[in-house]
Amino acid sequence: MLCKEITKVIEAAYPREAALDFDNVGLLAGRNEKEVHRMYIALDATGDVIKQAEAAGADMLITHHPLIFSPLKSVTDTNFIGRRLVELIQSDIAYYAMHTNYDVLRMAYVAEKMLGLEKTEVLDTTIQIEGKEDGIGRIGELPYKMSLKECCGYVKHKLKLDSLKIFGDMQREVKRLAVSPGSGHSAVQAAVVKKADVLVTGDIGHHDGLDAVEQGLSVIDAGHYGTEYIFIDDMKRFLEKNFPDLEIMTAPIVHPFQVV
Repeated sequence: MLCKEITKVIEAAYPREAALDFDNVGLLAGRNEKEVHRMYIALDATGDVIKQAEAAGADMLITHHPLIFSPLKSVTDTNFIGRRLVELIQSDIAYYAMHTNYDVLRMAYVAEKMLGLEKTEVLDTTIQIEGKEDGIGRIGELPYKMSLKECCGYVKHKLKLDSLKIFGDMQREVKRLAVSPGSGHSAVQAAVVKKADVLVTGDIGHHDGLDAVEQGLSVIDAGHYGTEYIFIDDMKRFLEKNFPDLEIMTAPIVHPFQVV
């Protein structure tokens, strides 16, 4: 199957128009006419991931985060982004990224199901498709009221994580939970407006956390990777369903930092 035939199916489900204005999604390197037999899925196009894709004999690499985000003036092996692009092109691996279009149309739905949320709605609406609102994050109710401390254990179990960073009173009772996978500092105000008791997200800085608590919102920082690695398995299922004749391989789940 040709690369362009695969991207057509992906973009029918996750149109590039759904991505936020600042983003860069789609086929970022490689040939539309590339014949694809094996695909490799990862969260990031790191050097290790590209080597894994090469070793697996992959014809196409799909990641959530785009390797090319800011404009490039050259593509050479003299910088760490250029080296990866050169390696992909030399290995004839088509490289496709689906970032905030996937965030808006799918990521938080996967997260809400993993967290067992009920009575859910969009947290921050960014687009309307055929009368249906979609956007970044979801908000709903936990199966039962629990303390923030209990909620931390619940989130760790559901997302299969070893550690969390918490802002808020651990004895406070929570019921209404917002989830915004990835970098969630921009989700704080949306969660406050929609009266969430707690926000599960990643990349919350010192001031963001303090400001959230001052506004009555507890925050569980489960990490950027910790809230988005769910993309890998979800996309594997999507691709297997739509391309049963292709071999779909995935990067191992390896958190990019350690807590000691």
